[in-house]
Amino acid sequence: MLIRFLAMAAISLWLSVAGAASDPIIPAPPQLAASAYLLMDARTGKILVDHNSGQRLPPASLTKIMTSYVSAFELQKGTISLSDEVPISVKAWRMKGSLMFIQEGTKVRLEDILRGIIIQSGNDASVAIAEHIAGSEDSFADLMNQHALRLGMFDTNFVNSTGWPHEDHYTSARDLAKLTGVLIERFPEHYQIYSEKTFAYNEISQRNRNKLLFRDKTADGVKTGHTEAAGYCLVASALRNGMRLIAVVMGASSESARATESQKLLTYGFRYYETVGLYTGDESLRKVRVWGGKHSSINLGLAEDVVVTIARGARDNLTANLEIDSEIHAPLKKGQELGSLTVTVGSNEPVKRPLVALNSVEEAGFFSRLWDTINLFFLKIFGGDPLRIE
Repeated sequence: MLIRFLAMAAISLWLSVAGAASDPIIPAPPQLAASAYLLMDARTGKILVDHNSGQRLPPASLTKIMTSYVSAFELQKGTISLSDEVPISVKAWRMKGSLMFIQEGTKVRLEDILRGIIIQSGNDASVAIAEHIAGSEDSFADLMNQHALRLGMFDTNFVNSTGWPHEDHYTSARDLAKLTGVLIERFPEHYQIYSEKTFAYNEISQRNRNKLLFRDKTADGVKTGHTEAAGYCLVASALRNGMRLIAVVMGASSESARATESQKLLTYGFRYYETVGLYTGDESLRKVRVWGGKHSSINLGLAEDVVVTIARGARDNLTANLEIDSEIHAPLKKGQELGSLTVTVGSNEPVKRPLVALNSVEEAGFFSRLWDTINLFFLKIFGGDPLRIE
């Protein structure tokens, strides 16, 4: 049996539960000239715009987001270092398409190789780092696919590190958004490279192909791609007033179009939505009575922050409910689930999180437990609240 509590009665927060206004008016999302596209709040994972986001499509050089992700993962593990001298093979040197212009038989610092991949979109650099990390590009592609499965990228399969066309090499807009969100969250220092506008190697300076970096000061990534089969693609991200959005556009008609269409998504998202932090992890939301414990009370809260994406103007529509176990008995362990918090935003799907013990309570001795049992018995007879702190 559960007892329901309005969060406003239990917590000193600004969430409104009465007299809520109707849902804000939001226009239909922009319709883009692209095969597939998606707009996502990076922090909450909320999808704001979706068109064919699960369709498997050739990613071209968007593949290199995973190439750099695996590199960042290995750097964090310590299996490679930014100061590594990466040997350049004949295979890497002979690559076609976009290039860093590294020379066969030489060695290049891994830090430079990464910039060659991210900024210059170098196919030669991508093969070089794949061979350096895994021994061969085929083995590296296997690493890429294992990471993809761990990240829940179930519409993705990689055959190479570059995005060079292959019938079995594909991904989806949704999977690319997932990957990008995790990349930004787990490897923020590595992600900073994506915002760099130029990089020069071997006396050849190249501009970042992401035009949004030059048009929008809040844009700080991510990656472009193009082949005849894939069309013009762009994964873009921007941060404004604490809200980060990720836009994925695949199959646009031109280099200019992919930037313009991506900007449409970002403008729409920032204008009509906001990211709102409601609660912080380890914040006490309710103090309740504990029966049979060495301590007579315990603080309940959340294991992690609660952050939601809502329409601008919808804050007055937020409601929150606590559901707490009707009786709480020791022993209790920190993190033990004792109820739930449900936040509803107007007509949107509710957000539900476990309500947990913020501290442990050991079981009391025999006579203390007996005394609590007697007190609880009479409390129930007279209709008292077993959770109330006296």
